[in-house]
Amino acid sequence: MGKLLSFIREAKAELKKVTWPGRQQVWYSTLVVIAFTLFVAAYLGIVDLALTGIFSRLI
Repeated sequence: MGKLLSFIREAKAELKKVTWPGRQQVWYSTLVVIAFTLFVAAYLGIVDLALTGIFSRLI
């Protein structure tokens, strides 16, 4: 039980040292992730359409 309490105290102390991102930084990072996801989805959709067209003509 003593090791568990020690771990919790140490974890709490380490979390106080963390530099947490601000609201604006979180918002910007979220927009970057959404934009990148949309870009990858569009790219994969175009590749899928191209490959479907190519293979449908071959078969």
